[in-house]
Amino acid sequence: MKKIILLGYMGCGKSTIANKLSKIIQIPFVDLDEKIVEKMNLSINAIFEKHGEIYFRKVEHEVFIELLNAPESCIIGLGGGTPCYANNHELLKGDNVVSIYLKASIETLLNRLAFNVSKRPLIADKSPEDMKEFIAKHLFDRSFYYNQAQYKVVVDGKTIDQTAQDIVALLA
Repeated sequence: MKKIILLGYMGCGKSTIANKLSKIIQIPFVDLDEKIVEKMNLSINAIFEKHGEIYFRKVEHEVFIELLNAPESCIIGLGGGTPCYANNHELLKGDNVVSIYLKASIETLLNRLAFNVSKRPLIADKSPEDMKEFIAKHLFDRSFYYNQAQYKVVVDGKTIDQTAQDIVALLA
């Protein structure tokens, strides 16, 4: 069964686009972070606070593998950091996997993230200037991992529908 994996930086639109894509191609969307919350019965923030990032990344890797090995087709939305840990980037190239990097510019990410900073623990305490620098550094650090995806779809200046249609065209 086919797994469609959407990856990219926070704010690039993984969940929003995955939900739209799910309706178009009739394959369920599974958010990796939501699956982790379900399994651990704790919020992502609580897992980080209680057990630390290393533990979180271990659980994240296990849940990602469970989803990839599940018999049904699905669209998997990864957390922004998922491809960068536990060799998860290697899983983007597996059999029956289509991985798509939703690439957004620093400006696009900054504009989108400015609206819900409080829900993003990594940037909650940052000024707009600090946030821009933080995003730029993170994107630089993560670009190697993000670019392991089989496809790249640029989301800048596009609607949700346009981006979803770009992905549908890749899948055809």
